[in-house]
Amino acid sequence: MKNWVNLVLIILIIISIIIGVIYYPKVNDKIASHWNAKGEVDGQMNKFWGMFLLPIILILMYFFYLVFPRIDPLRKNIKSFRFEFDIFMIILFVFLFYVYLLTILYNIGIIINLSKFMIPAFAILIYYCGVLLRRSKRNWFIGIKTPWTLSNDYVWNRTHKIAGNLFKVSGILILISLFIYKLAYIILLVTILLSVAISVIYSYFIYRKIIKKKRT
Repeated sequence: MKNWVNLVLIILIIISIIIGVIYYPKVNDKIASHWNAKGEVDGQMNKFWGMFLLPIILILMYFFYLVFPRIDPLRKNIKSFRFEFDIFMIILFVFLFYVYLLTILYNIGIIINLSKFMIPAFAILIYYCGVLLRRSKRNWFIGIKTPWTLSNDYVWNRTHKIAGNLFKVSGILILISLFIYKLAYIILLVTILLSVAISVIYSYFIYRKIIKKKRT
């Protein structure tokens, strides 16, 4: 599995670099790089960074993917959800590559409203975050890392079960928001923030419950 994942990630990096080189002469010196919730451009950057920042980010993320499972003090736990983590990395790379392509297509005049294309991609990414969270075991790099989850396996497992369900529901709600597009990005932000906030608060109360039981 790992060799196949490595190959996919490297291919995406190489293709992104090739696309950047091909389209570099075809875009303006300043390119649109950020859009607001209405799909209006509200940020620009130098075309070098606009065309090559994403490939650089992918390279750094690939380095992270290779290194962190080896340096995590709890790396043995990562093996139990390595399959889900590998799939997540592929989805994340594809998501960023997709955003990169949309940005280029917008800047050469093919796509007019980029935001509508982003909602389904966000929905898939967030939903799979839920899958990964439910399967994850205690570690220092992935998950809802609070003092309470990192201190206790039971708290970690209970918190991530709840968090996983919340993120899955968020992904579904984000996808449904396509039918009420004006509220799509509000729904995206609110559902993610609520999912994280509820998970953090829940981890604290579960931990406190354990401490009270030990004292009695």
